[in-house]
Amino acid sequence: MEITGGKFLTFMLGCEEYGISIKKIKEIIGIMDITSVPRSPAFIKGVINLRGKIIPVMDLRLKFDLEEKEYNQRTCIIVVEIDFAGMTRLMGVVVDTVSEVVNIQKNDIELPPQYGSLVDTSFLTGMGKVKGKVVLLLDIDQVLNSEEKVQISDIK
Repeated sequence: MEITGGKFLTFMLGCEEYGISIKKIKEIIGIMDITSVPRSPAFIKGVINLRGKIIPVMDLRLKFDLEEKEYNQRTCIIVVEIDFAGMTRLMGVVVDTVSEVVNIQKNDIELPPQYGSLVDTSFLTGMGKVKGKVVLLLDIDQVLNSEEKVQISDIK
């Protein structure tokens, strides 16, 4: 996997800080009413109507098997572009709080640790070193597996 530096939007999930390449971010919105969709995966909270577009919303805490947390005024939805089998699709990602945009140089990024087949780290592009902290850099296209993408592509 090729490591590249650049600008990342950082956000918190629990005590951990994550980053997504700014190139994948469309916008950041406050939490809003989410319409639940029956029989969707547990980590899919439902859909939102964003200026006439219906967008599925994924709670990243639930996707990463973290404890569910009640939404508050700091909870945000990051609207990202995800690659769905060659097509680009908008998706909302619920995070605890958005931090900042940081520029991480290529030499400040290390490959994610490999735990063999026990832990799937395929959705991490690297571990960025920022101001003495570690930021887990997500490949937002890899957070969902192909089966999950098919399930979500059916949500209109």
